[in-house]
Amino acid sequence: MAISDNSRQSILPTFLYSTPSLTKRLFNLEPSLMKAEHRTPFISLGDGGGRASRVVVPSPKEGKIELFSPAFYAACTVGGMLCCGITHTAVTPLDIVKCNMQIDPTKYKSITSGFGVLVKEQGAKGLFKGWAPTLVGYSAQGAFKYGFYEFFKKYYSDIVGPEYAAKYKTLIYLAGSASAELIADVALCPMEAVKVRVQTQPGFARGLSDGLPKILKAEGVAGLYKGLVPLWGRQIPYTMMKFASFETIVELIYKYSIPTPKQECSTALQLGVSFGGGYIAGVLCAVVSHPADNLVSFLNNAKGATAVKKLGVMGLLTRGLPLRIFMIGTLTGTQWGIYDSFKVFVGL
Repeated sequence: MAISDNSRQSILPTFLYSTPSLTKRLFNLEPSLMKAEHRTPFISLGDGGGRASRVVVPSPKEGKIELFSPAFYAACTVGGMLCCGITHTAVTPLDIVKCNMQIDPTKYKSITSGFGVLVKEQGAKGLFKGWAPTLVGYSAQGAFKYGFYEFFKKYYSDIVGPEYAAKYKTLIYLAGSASAELIADVALCPMEAVKVRVQTQPGFARGLSDGLPKILKAEGVAGLYKGLVPLWGRQIPYTMMKFASFETIVELIYKYSIPTPKQECSTALQLGVSFGGGYIAGVLCAVVSHPADNLVSFLNNAKGATAVKKLGVMGLLTRGLPLRIFMIGTLTGTQWGIYDSFKVFVGL
């Protein structure tokens, strides 16, 4: 069904960012009483005696970047690239142990013994194998994920209109995050394939520079994308939970735990809430996406063909889960902290 331009309204009230003429039509303003440099409207309200009393309603302070402009989406893209690339690279040692516990649980029996085996066999440098494909892959994924999430969130809100967007906001978060992750994983998948093999197959390659050409020579481009479907199975539920639960958790924290309205809280407190809400969301993300994470590790390894048979249902659900909960909780909380800090830095 065709949707007219007039019906495609943003979930954000347009009068908050309107021109003086539109504001006058909406609120019966007197332009002569408006301070142009601050755009502070005076709203005429009847006092019951035929006279009008004027109430000053300050318009929101404008940031350095206009909402939903190309610069806004560019800033969100850069913020996503930074928060995902930095955090995933920082937890590379945990990721290596987790992947090896999934592939070879008889050798890597626990978190502590896993670290011990890696250091004993490969030295301290073995804890950072695969950092390059991790940095490149998750930087690209984060850029697409956060940039397109902001785009799709507004796009779907405009389609359904402000009333339904507010009423079904969680569905908007879910649809926007799923759409964004579908695109982001296409960028991530080749680097994920290289990363897993470098980290779990001794002698396969030293890193990205020799691992990528080796896969391309042996299997072609298809070898880089054979794990795409299970990657979608891991990342789309993960990202849907990540964004929808984060938005909901933060809203509940401000509603029930902090007596001060959000806009009156300090920047430090707001960023603390972002980290706490992100950590809780990360724990939920780890649980819902863990079975697919096991499959991704196996399908990018030589033993992939027997993954389900060898792991079994309980293995898919639980192998490496405690470590992944800790890793993803910390990672997701830190990502939201970095992302929101960057948005504050650029004036959003």
